[in-house]
Amino acid sequence: MTDKSIIGSTSLDTRFDRGRHWRAKIGFVILAMEQTIEEDVFRLAPNGVGVHFSRVPMENAVTVDTLEAVGHELANAAALILPYEKLDVVCYACTSGSLVLGEKRVAEELNKGVPNAIATSLITGVIHALKAFKVKRIVIGTPYVDEINIMEKKYLEDQGFEVLDIQGLNITNDADMVKVTPDFIKEFALSIDREDAEAIFISCGALRSIDVVDEIEELVKKPVIVSNQAMIWETLRLAGIKDVIDGYGSLLRKF
Repeated sequence: MTDKSIIGSTSLDTRFDRGRHWRAKIGFVILAMEQTIEEDVFRLAPNGVGVHFSRVPMENAVTVDTLEAVGHELANAAALILPYEKLDVVCYACTSGSLVLGEKRVAEELNKGVPNAIATSLITGVIHALKAFKVKRIVIGTPYVDEINIMEKKYLEDQGFEVLDIQGLNITNDADMVKVTPDFIKEFALSIDREDAEAIFISCGALRSIDVVDEIEELVKKPVIVSNQAMIWETLRLAGIKDVIDGYGSLLRKF
């Protein structure tokens, strides 16, 4: 049997558009064992905005020492996010990790890997979110151990906030943090609220806090900031995306 197939290039002119991610491309460096952030970011990203991820090695214990060690790997991880495309924004998606390293160090490491992107971090998004509401007196709930909570309290106080209370769940294993139920997160937030607090902050990207942030705000009648909500708000605004996103707290509706 004679093979009469022809192999060649079409004479048609190929048509191109700007692709699915024509509005912005945002990169996130997440911890190796992270299980919550990607799904949250995909849920909140508007149409036309691409969100892209790389993972950074870390021991499966959230302590000051393990979080500090991540700093040496951030640049390499960032460089793996769309290495042949331009990112508009790159973010280190870890609340405790970004405050342990400090925002300046995080930005420097991220820009080593992605020199032309605007570099930010999760804790930066939280700080900017709280400042958008012009609040000073806050209470904080975290899944962390005391050594991290002490650092977080000081870090936010150094940014001009008055931390009236910070309570932790004393969890070190990220795999346990992702299993904390949203209804418990709501109960936890209500338990730390107090009349003189102007806002509540629930810290940690591993917690499924965006599932209940709207409900908490409706009950306490004050701003509620949660890590992944603040992070996506910060990265979108830095990329020039000002879409109103409903259902995940007043931050994404008002600012």
